[in-house]
Amino acid sequence: MYSSMKPYYAQSNFQVAEITLQYQSTVPYADRVRIRDSQSAYDVLMHHWSQDISFVEEFKILLLDQSNAVLGIVPISKGGLTGTVVDARLLFSAALLAKSSSIILAHNHPTGNMRPSQQDIQLTKKLIEGAKHLDLRIFDHLIICEHSYYSFTDEGLI
Repeated sequence: MYSSMKPYYAQSNFQVAEITLQYQSTVPYADRVRIRDSQSAYDVLMHHWSQDISFVEEFKILLLDQSNAVLGIVPISKGGLTGTVVDARLLFSAALLAKSSSIILAHNHPTGNMRPSQQDIQLTKKLIEGAKHLDLRIFDHLIICEHSYYSFTDEGLI
């Protein structure tokens, strides 16, 4: 039945896209900000948050090297007023691409309520478990509000 068919690889329309994976830092190593605690992570995030923090919920990650220097900030998702969807595959692919050692999770609550929801807690547990399989560490998960923040690590949830 298959003998009269051309081999699959010989077909003229056999095209495959080339994938390029790249991380390039524009910040010299000596100039990279080092994260010492939740306050320094919050300060970095607030300095680089692109929109009004009270508008829509966004989820971002800080990628850190072995000495807790910031490799970069990656926007993972943007949602509505009450939530955003976080794709763990995108999050971890960014961390692996940048060769990070650890991650700080962060999202804002446009309502100003800093307390984590049950979904926030479940997502954090899921991501911590996934990170273990990739030899990555989740240092913290910050819930960012306009004038303050909530740290899962400071509150003993990580």
